Amino acid sequence: MNERHIATVAKELNIPAKGVIATANLLNEGSTVPFISRYRKEMTGSLDEVVITSIRDRLSQLADLDVRRAAILKSLDERDLLTDELKAAIEGAEVLSKLEDIYLPYRPKRRTRATIARERGLEPLATSIMEQMDAFDPEGEAKAYIDSEKGVESVEDALQGARDIVAEWINEDADARALMRNIFTKKAVVDSKVLKGKDDEGAKFRDYFEIAEPIAKMSGHRLLAILRGEREKVLRVTIRPDADEAIEILTRKFAHSSNPSSEQVRMATEDCYRRMLAFSMETELRIEAKERADEEAIGVFSENLRELLMAAPLGEKVTLAIDPGFRTGCKIVVLSAQGGLLHNTAIFPTQSDRQRTEAAETIRDLCKRHNVEAIAIGNGTASRETESFVRTLELPKNISVVMVNESGASIYSASEIAREEFPKEDVTVRGSISIGRRLMDPLAELVKIDPKSIGVGQYQHDVDQSKLKRSLDDVVVSCVNGVGVEVNTASFALLAYVSGLGESLAKNIANYREERGPFTSRAGIKKVPRLGPKAYEQAAGFLRIRNAKNPLDASAVHPESYGIIEGMAGDLKCTVADLMKKADLREKIDIKKYVTDSVGLPTLKDIMDELAKPGRDPRASYEQFSFAEGVHKPEDLKPGMRLPGIVTNVTNFGAFVDVGVHQDGLVHVSQLADRFIKNPMDVVKVNQKVSVRVVDVDLKRSRIALSMRSEERNGAPKKNGRVSS
Repeated sequence: MNERHIATVAKELNIPAKGVIATANLLNEGSTVPFISRYRKEMTGSLDEVVITSIRDRLSQLADLDVRRAAILKSLDERDLLTDELKAAIEGAEVLSKLEDIYLPYRPKRRTRATIARERGLEPLATSIMEQMDAFDPEGEAKAYIDSEKGVESVEDALQGARDIVAEWINEDADARALMRNIFTKKAVVDSKVLKGKDDEGAKFRDYFEIAEPIAKMSGHRLLAILRGEREKVLRVTIRPDADEAIEILTRKFAHSSNPSSEQVRMATEDCYRRMLAFSMETELRIEAKERADEEAIGVFSENLRELLMAAPLGEKVTLAIDPGFRTGCKIVVLSAQGGLLHNTAIFPTQSDRQRTEAAETIRDLCKRHNVEAIAIGNGTASRETESFVRTLELPKNISVVMVNESGASIYSASEIAREEFPKEDVTVRGSISIGRRLMDPLAELVKIDPKSIGVGQYQHDVDQSKLKRSLDDVVVSCVNGVGVEVNTASFALLAYVSGLGESLAKNIANYREERGPFTSRAGIKKVPRLGPKAYEQAAGFLRIRNAKNPLDASAVHPESYGIIEGMAGDLKCTVADLMKKADLREKIDIKKYVTDSVGLPTLKDIMDELAKPGRDPRASYEQFSFAEGVHKPEDLKPGMRLPGIVTNVTNFGAFVDVGVHQDGLVHVSQLADRFIKNPMDVVKVNQKVSVRVVDVDLKRSRIALSMRSEERNGAPKKNGRVSS
């Protein structure tokens, strides 16, 4: 273990080094983030998932830096360029940019203007000019270097070659690059202009046709939009500080006298900046700024995904699910309380009167025959019309009618997972099943879909895809393990996200369950092929078995702690079940008596909390929601209307809200509250039910402006600079 890395991470995260060491050791042993945060609190000092993930990622970054450091040292050593001083500098570099600056003068070069000048024998002249001695006459000395055979035809040729060498020296000077990096970071301006003839084609980038904004103040989503406009050849973009100011700073460093040689150095300095440094610094700044913007966007996506995955489940209820449609009709399925397919058919409630009557009879019959408890209607095409139709049927009042966000259902229906689950059904039936199951248990269904297809991101296609995937996977893993998984009913797709399992073991569990019947105890999971002790240790606490002989098997108490609880029950002369049911018995327990070398108060407090509410679902209780009646399409909206809505996506510039018209409206950040809001997530979350007022409807551009401010304080929303993601 690298002690310097441990110290670096501990300092950056402001946590004790022993916590970093313990976390690193556990990760190296194959422990997962959820397992460490939940069941190894004594070892880490009760670090949470966020900090543990940060430790994991930062140690990985530092390890990558070490790989690059080793490659540089090897390259220098093989070319006999490695000195003790250079080695010390390389080993002391703590960031990649500093490391690369040190290596730059020694990096194997392509053929440059300075290389050619050296081949022509002009390096001694360059050296003399760089010394800037008052007695040195550059033009007079340059005459001695004129040589037609070498391509030096004149004094100016000689001086130009010498300046090329000086310019390269300046470009490779680590201190000079640090100076330029500083001014670029603090003072660079993003200059964006529309390319000639691209005004109409690039209309969605109109907000960026003519801007000049400091990079230090530019929000991540604006930068990503501008870079996309550049990539699509709509915008011309530069990110640089004032050139004269940058050249002046550079000149002050290198032209330290007032003589003819210094004038040559000044010329070389300006050439260095305009021809080399400006480009390399801009490239570096673009990379760094893009990485920050990516982190910002990925953070937004991850938080939105968490809210979506942790949405309140309706629970195990017999559900009739409808995937609406006009011409092709509505696809209907009936699902058992456990999500199994009981029936499927199609109806055409928006066609002829005869078909409408038949559709009504079909739904009434299915509800009666299967004792349907809820109706889920996908929010796509014809959804509001279908909802209105269903509400006219005078169904029993105990049947909830719910609009369900169907984003990604079509992706699931054509997926391999869907084909494995329902090999005999077509994609339309699978899509309806996904809609119904999403109402019953959003988490269990959404894990089957690539998060990028769910529609809660911000410029998700523009960010680093590997970082995005890792972050979203972390969110899914956190949510799945935070809720816990019923091992006897979960799909292998859900089981795959359980700590320590993965897709292969998840399929083995599902196959074993299919062949041998439901598991009756957690211990029985050990019999699954290839599920070894380490995987069991990591997964057991997150797997639930209802109605097991040992009631603890349905809780979040890890099997390794069963003995502690049995000891508590024995001391009170009662059963474990009694201990879980009776608060008065638990109140008699002094948990300090059960502290051991490996089990401390944090774990014991978790155990007591779990005994009080074993297997409790951390998600909120389900609440019924309905859109406004009579509002089905954007044309129905009028400024001033007050409507109920559901937040479908939150970005840094505001929140998108579904008001039931097949087109989400935008509540700009300036319209989220009567007070100043910096981060929209401080006010709204995905799936939150809100009340909004219509500010403006632009049918031509398919844009709906909404507000959550008090009417008397309302103002026109600011330009958001949004580009469709």
